[in-house]
Amino acid sequence: MDGPAAPQGGLSLPQQFRMMFYALQPNESAFPSLEEVPDYVNKATPLFCVLMLLEFVVSWIWSHQAPGRINDSITSLSAGVLSRLPDVVSRSLELTTYIYVWDNYRLSELRWDSPWTWYLTFLGVDFGYYWFHRMAHEIMCFPEVNILWSAHQTHHSSEAYNLSTALRQSVLQRYASWVFYLPMALFIPPSVYSVHLQFNLLYQFWIHTEVVNNLGPLELILNTPSHHRVHHGRNPYCIDKNYGGTLIIWDRIFGTFVAENDKVIYGLTHPINTFEPFKVQLCHLAYIWSTFWATPGFSNKLSVIFKGPGWGPGKPRLGLPEEIPVITGKEVPFNPKLPTYLCVYAVVHFVLMLGFYMDLIETKATLSQVTLLLRIVYIILTLTSIGFLMEQRPKAASLEIVRCSVFLALLKLGYLKTYFASLAFIYEVLFSLCIAFWGVQLMKQLISSTAKHH
Repeated sequence: MDGPAAPQGGLSLPQQFRMMFYALQPNESAFPSLEEVPDYVNKATPLFCVLMLLEFVVSWIWSHQAPGRINDSITSLSAGVLSRLPDVVSRSLELTTYIYVWDNYRLSELRWDSPWTWYLTFLGVDFGYYWFHRMAHEIMCFPEVNILWSAHQTHHSSEAYNLSTALRQSVLQRYASWVFYLPMALFIPPSVYSVHLQFNLLYQFWIHTEVVNNLGPLELILNTPSHHRVHHGRNPYCIDKNYGGTLIIWDRIFGTFVAENDKVIYGLTHPINTFEPFKVQLCHLAYIWSTFWATPGFSNKLSVIFKGPGWGPGKPRLGLPEEIPVITGKEVPFNPKLPTYLCVYAVVHFVLMLGFYMDLIETKATLSQVTLLLRIVYIILTLTSIGFLMEQRPKAASLEIVRCSVFLALLKLGYLKTYFASLAFIYEVLFSLCIAFWGVQLMKQLISSTAKHH
């Protein structure tokens, strides 16, 4: 009997909604070649926005408060944008290595259009994710595992738990996770693998919420918001638990499951207290680097890399449990107060950047390498500047002047014409006014600094 025909055309709105919950059927998501596999993650961007807005409305109705803070949510979304930028210029390492093994070492070739292949890949990707995820946390048996945590900690650095937290992804994680999926390349076609790699990621979006409570019998099989809230907690009972991606059965089988109990306090045991996107991404690598050079003795330096982040000379491999800060339930998240106008400014410019980013993803195949790189640089500059603004850093005004000037230069030179052409005059006026405003703020800072020195 022939398998299902490859799906044709774009995704309907119901299909886009169902893909967020891993609910597309094999005959809707099986493709003969990798080139035909949709970029499901990028297609989901508008749905991310809709669901985050819905979460905000529901949370406000039920509890009369927002599910998070603007600064934290923007930081999470910034991390999500940064994590996707490498895909603009090259194919991901996860797919590149998989294709190499498939082309050169496959032992068998399962049919791409067989439902059995689809379901086997579903289980294989989720099983691989469980072990990657567990290794990234537990610092167990691989020398590079501390590096895995340095990437994965980005996702856990938010002290809030909402749908925006799901998008707080690491730029570096994909460069470590690929090895856990390689055994499937011996017999499962890359097109099938690519579909499930994306679905596994998309499914984990909706479980990052406090709006959804217990889901009854589904809690026995699926990873749910309740289970994943535990995973993001820094309470002692939450640490190193519930690693599953789509299924919770792996945690139940391998003894890493725990049910939600006491109120969960979210974030890292030692909060990073920053909104700067590169600090969010790289803070643990910076910690490893500084600790490596500050620790005396060659063997001790190696232990800094090979053992857990809590290790020190004379301590056990994973550090001392008593050094983990006590959870009181009264922890106050990092939340510097901003003037209302600055909050509005940050949101407006982030939304403008987000539209710019979505256009870049849609048109990347038609743009030159120079245009791609210049647009990526501008996006990174915008995210960095907004992080500075939300922390009210002294250099924020100077950086905003540079950012807005770069935007106007790119606009004048034609590097933004596909997205901004129809509204070029409005953007010129807006960004010119922003340069003037921050120029005034910078002058005030200089006058104030001069007055203090006299």
